[in-house]
Amino acid sequence: MKHFSQFFLFVFLFFGIDVAFGQKKSVQAIRITENIVVDGTLNESSWEKAPLAKDFVMYEPDNGALEKPEKRSEVKIIYNDNGIYIGASLYDNETTKIEKEITQRDIFGTADIFGIFLNGFNDGQQDFRFFVTAAGVQLDCLATENGEDFSWDAIWKSEISVTDFGWVVEMEIPYAALRFSKNDKQIWGLNIFREIRRDRHNYVWSHIDRAKGSVINQAGILEGIENIHTPTRLFFIPYTSGYIESNDKTTNSTGKIGMDIKYGINDSFTLDAILVPDFGQTAFDNVELNLGPFEQQFNENRPFFTEGTDLFSKGDLLYTRRIGGPPSTYPTTNENETVTDYPNTVDLINAVKISGRTQDGLGIGFLNAATAKTYAKIINNETNETREELVEPHTNYNVLVFDQRFNQNSSVSFINTNVTRFGDFRDANVTGIVYNLNTKGNKFNVSGDVKMSSIYDDEKPNGHTAYLNLAKTFGRYRYSVASKYVSKDFDNNDLGINFVTNYHNVYANFNYRIVKPTKTYNSFQLNSNYYLEIENTTGKLQENWINVNVNSSTLKNDYIGYGFLVSPFVTYNFYEPRVPGRYLAFPATGNAWVFFSSNYNRRFAIDVEPSVRFFDQKDRINYSLYVSPRYRFNDKFTLIYNVSFSKQNSDIGWVDQVDSEIILAERNRFTFNNGFSGKYALNNKMTINLTSRYYWSFAENIKFHTLQEDGTFIPNDTYNADKDSNFNVWNFDVSYSWWFAPGSQITALYRNNAQYFTNEINKDFGSNANNLIDNSLNHVFSLSLRYFIDYNKAKNWFKKA
Repeated sequence: MKHFSQFFLFVFLFFGIDVAFGQKKSVQAIRITENIVVDGTLNESSWEKAPLAKDFVMYEPDNGALEKPEKRSEVKIIYNDNGIYIGASLYDNETTKIEKEITQRDIFGTADIFGIFLNGFNDGQQDFRFFVTAAGVQLDCLATENGEDFSWDAIWKSEISVTDFGWVVEMEIPYAALRFSKNDKQIWGLNIFREIRRDRHNYVWSHIDRAKGSVINQAGILEGIENIHTPTRLFFIPYTSGYIESNDKTTNSTGKIGMDIKYGINDSFTLDAILVPDFGQTAFDNVELNLGPFEQQFNENRPFFTEGTDLFSKGDLLYTRRIGGPPSTYPTTNENETVTDYPNTVDLINAVKISGRTQDGLGIGFLNAATAKTYAKIINNETNETREELVEPHTNYNVLVFDQRFNQNSSVSFINTNVTRFGDFRDANVTGIVYNLNTKGNKFNVSGDVKMSSIYDDEKPNGHTAYLNLAKTFGRYRYSVASKYVSKDFDNNDLGINFVTNYHNVYANFNYRIVKPTKTYNSFQLNSNYYLEIENTTGKLQENWINVNVNSSTLKNDYIGYGFLVSPFVTYNFYEPRVPGRYLAFPATGNAWVFFSSNYNRRFAIDVEPSVRFFDQKDRINYSLYVSPRYRFNDKFTLIYNVSFSKQNSDIGWVDQVDSEIILAERNRFTFNNGFSGKYALNNKMTINLTSRYYWSFAENIKFHTLQEDGTFIPNDTYNADKDSNFNVWNFDVSYSWWFAPGSQITALYRNNAQYFTNEINKDFGSNANNLIDNSLNHVFSLSLRYFIDYNKAKNWFKKA
């Protein structure tokens, strides 16, 4: 008990309550009664009375340098009972060089940018960020030290105008788009951002020292806002959509009506719900030929599961593609039966999430989703009778998070995920505690987690994992040391994703960076990493490598990266054999790469990345090349092409099991990936977008081997099954999007797609493409209308009626 108390005394002293780093910059907002018309002119008299936020300093590349007078920024903030208004005069002595590419919402493009960062609790840990480009495009995000979440969208107004002295931004941000305390006198965290795109110079109002490990708590202060109240935050977003789907066999049409609801429970917490969800227009998945032992992991493209999910991502326990993904079981069949229809997805009935943060820094998140019963169809090959078998029952998914922030730079979180499947199906529960502690001045960090999993369908014991990371997070020289232990039975795959268990590891990193430009570089960072992973049961080396890499940008803002990775010892793969307890010896290996990306400010730019990997195995070598040129015809029209290919010679992998004999294939694999995207913007609220992808990969088996008990393999001259793979995928989307009112959108989408798999190896590009299109091309046309309704305005409609 004595040692326990001493430990917590040390933690309190080491990570104790922070003190001010120095006098923070501040600016005063003034209350107004005059009506403000957001038109980008700042011609109301109220603007003349507001104090200036000025004297910006450079964030990058020359951290701390003062802005030049001819490119100065002057910002004023006023407010009333409805929201705050920001007026910015952004001076530029070369107005014809202001970049103004028009993009979709939440995409920066090649354009000058103005941004306002607001933290209503002034807790130094989360900003509400609002950006406007010189083309008038809006962007907004929630920002933490872990990154920016641009899937979050608020409803606010902005207009810009280009003048003879530069350009002007005018913004109106309703209180409904923000979160703040109930105090009569408000003190908000504030920073203001500007990018002069042609120079790639970024400026901030409150200096951010890049040598420190955090950004948000270096913000300034916004004062003067008093006696404001959050209005009723109740928003309805009804939608209707229609689909026509066609292939060479049939044509079907469907229609859907549903609604999204957002309700502010109080000043801190918001409820989001989807009723009769429709995700038919989400981006397609980049499906690949998967020959490995693990499932392919896909990005989450459904807006409900991407927007405002920072709380739910704590501990990395949530993989939302599980919700509405493939069924969790496969039907049991007799010898004379065949599965004729196995669903790829499960229908989502509805989903709801509640999230927010109190004035004391306690974040609470709750997510619930329910999916429908799902059946597979089975036919009796002798009688032709069909039957259905339940492969996924009604299922309830829950996530609960408590995240306590303190000291403006630290947090401790509790996370629980739970999956309950009705009936005699597998249930699961995972609980974790995550901590992220920083010292005064953000010079050192201690972070880690402890997690436990429980599976309730069998006698599988609880699994657990623990992680600890120690790091120096300031200065030009930084380092970290980490270690992780994962038990054999840790399993979070019912609502998360995890491939490898039953190991312990050690990781170390040392890196060097510049914080000011040199005669050669705007930025430069050298990283060195070391990793060692040992399997718990056998003590065998499961992974081991040393890596050195460089990331840099030149004075002309071209990006150059290069590096190498060496794994000098034989390691053992316990998953490729697909049999518990067996393993495959993996030879020593080394690979190297170079990446070049030219400055996107130029009309023509290109990305290039070649790589090569060598193995301590006869004839085994991998090499690849990625090339992506892009051309910006004007501020409205841009085309991007990308192509990549990779070749794996004498690759070794599982191919079959005959009785107790594990068969490995020595194979040559070729992969070609070809993509094309384009954007034409009619204006800053209306765009036409194109995305296409052709993927072709084949694996040709040249020899077969039998896996030995020691992980090596010997030739197998008797096995001759046809296990070659040839996989083709085609995706094509062209869409028209129009934001015809705040939060309201019409989208028309034409999509065609195809997949084709065969065991026949055909190395002719044209023949593969023709087979793909001729055999399985599907067409989908859809039209969707979403309309944003603010309760506060809607009730006035009824009063007038």
